[in-house]
Order: sequence, then structure tokens, then C-alpha cells
Amino acid sequence: MTNVFDTLKERGLIAQTTHEDEIRELLGKEKVTFYIGFDPTADSLHVGHFLQMVVMRHMQDAGHRPIALVGGGTGMVGDPSGRTDMRQMMTVETINYNCERFKKQLSSIIDFSDGKAIMVNNADWLRELNYIEFLRDIGSCFSVNEMLRAKCFQTRLEKGLSFIEFNYMLMQSYDFLQLYKQYGCQMELGGDDQWSNILGGIDLVRRKENKQVYGMTFTLLTTSDGKKMGKTAKGALWLDPEKVSPYEFYQYWRNVDDADVLRLMKMVTFVPMEEIREMEKWEGAELNKAKVRLAFEITKLVHGEEEANKAKATAEGIFGGGAGGEMPTTELALAELSDETGLLDIMLAAKLIPSKGEGRRLIQQGGVSVDDEKVADPNMTVSKEKLTAGIVIKKGKKVYHKVIGK
Repeated sequence: MTNVFDTLKERGLIAQTTHEDEIRELLGKEKVTFYIGFDPTADSLHVGHFLQMVVMRHMQDAGHRPIALVGGGTGMVGDPSGRTDMRQMMTVETINYNCERFKKQLSSIIDFSDGKAIMVNNADWLRELNYIEFLRDIGSCFSVNEMLRAKCFQTRLEKGLSFIEFNYMLMQSYDFLQLYKQYGCQMELGGDDQWSNILGGIDLVRRKENKQVYGMTFTLLTTSDGKKMGKTAKGALWLDPEKVSPYEFYQYWRNVDDADVLRLMKMVTFVPMEEIREMEKWEGAELNKAKVRLAFEITKLVHGEEEANKAKATAEGIFGGGAGGEMPTTELALAELSDETGLLDIMLAAKLIPSKGEGRRLIQQGGVSVDDEKVADPNMTVSKEKLTAGIVIKKGKKVYHKVIGK
């Protein structure tokens, strides 16, 4: 059986490890209990969390036991990692509600039956802590000088780091100690922005229990040019269908750049590597088939096969085939376009508006959508890459028009 460490590495998921050789050996010979934390900063998980869920599933399929730790305690403080500002403080009621919402979404990927995975809330040990005892027992194990060198604090020091946020590393480290003591947890996994917090937990377990535990971080979801993925015109790419419909979710992945599609296929789907290696031979228009496969596979994982099939059928109906094949279409010469073309210019070329003023008024009244997403900004632009794949502009309630760059 393939070592899951090799699987994660081959699929480009591993960013950093604390002890690579030891971790690989451990995962190859033992059933390891590991954990990933999810702070309830919203009432839905987003696509960044989904990547972590995929890693949990790979680990579980290899026989290891995941602990999904929801941060009912840490969520009351807020993680400063990767932030330039302080998180908004939430009420206990909001935090508890968000934690409950996470359970259902995690269960769509992770099997919690018969103890194959467990869900734990760090509120169970953090909310009732005696502050003086915590400072004496845990705070004494941390060097302020070392903490200030941590990457997670660097960006915040320039604008101001609150003392409550400074405590976050201690709390997350304490989580690892508690999970080790209560469940025999040997590994903490997380996004690469969690590296400093993970190191803190490993050091605390070593100091308090004289035991070696391990850490591993994942590659963050970015485009080939380094931009963070998971943002739509409406905000984050949420997993909740009430926030982002299955069709919108499908279209997000259907419209990724050619340079990103196969890397994403490795990272966020379970399509066998043998198939992906065949796809790596594809180029040009063939890559559109890979984009369709990517969009279908990830939508199926998040929303179920029925919703994935519906989203695929809707997209095919609009963008080609079926009734959508009769949609009025305008072809634009890519050679004559800049890297980003104004939507109003595109609508003028497609004869959808008599003037830019009329188009601006339509957009301000909420009467224009692109690929089923309402346009709010009259100055919106569309990239050459997106035009090559084709966009559908909806004007009012009934006018659909397809625009393709050739």
C-alpha cells in the first residue's frame, strides 16, 4: 500500500514538515491520530478549509484517525496569522452556532462513523481555564523573544498587535498538549500560515510530556502567479450552498486559468494520478475538458453528485449544446484586445447596449450578470483567458448573449 506521505507529496499538498523522514516512517507503519483546527470565524467553511478536508480524507483513507478540532475557545480570541488587522470579536452564541454548522460540512468529506474520526471542541478546556494557573504552567514555557520572531506576528507588529491576539499561540499550543494527553494525538496539520503555531505546540508537548510529536503544513491555494484563490465577486468561495450556489461554485472551477487546472486537480480532487498524468499531455482547447472534470469533481465532493450534475448540465445548456447552443454569440478578436477588456466595451461590441451610459445605468440597477454573477461595478473588466473560455452576459431577465474570444 502506498504511504500516504508519498501521496500527499506527489499531489503537491505538503509545504513544510518538522521531521520529514520520521513522519514518513511513522505514517507508513502506524495508525496515527492527527488533528486539524477550524476556528468558527463564520457560519460556513470556505474553499481554503476544503483543501484541509481533502488532506484529512487522504489520511483517513490510509488508515489514520482525524480529529477535527473546532475552535469554540480559540475563536473567542482570533488567530492573527496571515492577518493585517484584528478579527472582529464574536459572542459565545455566534461561536457555538458556527461550530454546529461546521459539523455538517466536515461530514460530507470525513467519515465520523464508528470512531473513524472524532470532532472535538477546544471550548471544553479553554473557556474554563484559570488564568493565573495557565500563566504559571503554560506561559512559562514560551519565550517572548522567540514569539516575536514568528512570521505570524511580523505583519501585525507594524500596525499593532493586541495582547489578546498575542495569547493565541499559547492557546493553540495548549490544544496540541490536551489532544496528545486525551487522545494520543501525534501530529498537527494545517495551512502553511500555521507553521509558527504548530512549532509552539510541538515544543510544549516536548517540555510538558517529554514526548516527540510532529507537524506538517499544506500548500496554500494560490494561482500560478502566487495570488490567493477562493475569492469571487461576492467574496469568499463558501461551501454553504446558501452563500454560493452549486452552479456558481462549479463555474468558479470551470473558469480557472489553463496554467492552474492540473495542479488544482491534484490538490483538491481524488482523481487518480495516472489520469492526471495523461491530462498533462493535453494543451490548448483540450484543457477545457480538464476544467470541466475539475469543476465536476470538486462540486460533487462539496455538494453531492446530483447537484454537480445539475450544475454541469446548466453550464452546458448555457455555453453550448442543447437550447444554449442557439444563444446569440459574438466573437471578439483576441489580438485586438488588451489583457483586460472593459465589460461595457464588450457589451457595446455585442450590441447589447446602445451606449456606455446606458450600460452603466443597467449595471447600477442590478440588470447585468456575467456567468450568473450579478455585476456591481460598471468598470468591471474581463481577462483574455476568460474570454477564450467564453462568458455569458445576461441583460435583464431574458436576454442571454455569449461572447467568445478567438
